[in-house]
Amino acid sequence: MEKFVGTVVKNKEIAEDIYSMWVYAPDIAESAAPGQFVSLYSSDPAHLLPRPISICDVNAEKKRVRFVYRVVGSGTREFSLLEPGEGIPVLGPLGHGYNLKDFKKGDTALLFGGGVGIPPLLFLAKVLKHKGVKVITALGYRSSDTFLTEKFKKYGDVIISTDDGSLGFHGNVIDAVKDKSVLKKEKISGICACGPTPMLKGVKSFGIDNNIKTQLSLEEHMACGVGVCLGCIVKTPEIDAHSNNKNKRVCKDGPVFYAGDVIL
Repeated sequence: MEKFVGTVVKNKEIAEDIYSMWVYAPDIAESAAPGQFVSLYSSDPAHLLPRPISICDVNAEKKRVRFVYRVVGSGTREFSLLEPGEGIPVLGPLGHGYNLKDFKKGDTALLFGGGVGIPPLLFLAKVLKHKGVKVITALGYRSSDTFLTEKFKKYGDVIISTDDGSLGFHGNVIDAVKDKSVLKKEKISGICACGPTPMLKGVKSFGIDNNIKTQLSLEEHMACGVGVCLGCIVKTPEIDAHSNNKNKRVCKDGPVFYAGDVIL
């Protein structure tokens, strides 16, 4: 897989330090699957390593891909300043996404998202609805300064929680789902989640306790993004054939894993 230059179509701030960027990238738009990511490269020679950014949405007809990201350093700050028509080096799509074979028409999927783990779930919700799956999404934010909530409502029911209680349920996404008695009202066929590790630990336990097959998309610091440097290792119960140790590479073997296949 080779790096190529995509063309920025739109790029704007949609919440505090959260930006949405549409990029014309025909190859990615044609082949990307929910849960995959790309590596975006800085034009600054001092920034040798790319930034891994999840795929938020795809418009196959217009050959565009959407990335929603948080500005946390000089690299992502550079991305936020890009104007329509400017180019950005891209490598992708990368990694293994969610296993959609777990869901069939008439099933109900429960999605958990927190922070910048929310964007990749939008593409997933869109594809699941197209398959005839009912989608319930629990989204966790820091405050009422939310993003993408209206987009998620196009694809199913949405439960919102905030850390400060300024909107929706005051607390985390798991307690919000319990508060809504979702499991009493719905037969959940599978769980998919993306977000910070503490949230994923809670979702893993929630899935195990309720005997629901659960897929987790892990957030780890990455370097190469293609499985060479072993900089994004996660512990596993079984020995990995690549490293001969009890670990897997998040960028290459993931970022999506079944909950029982990783130790958080």
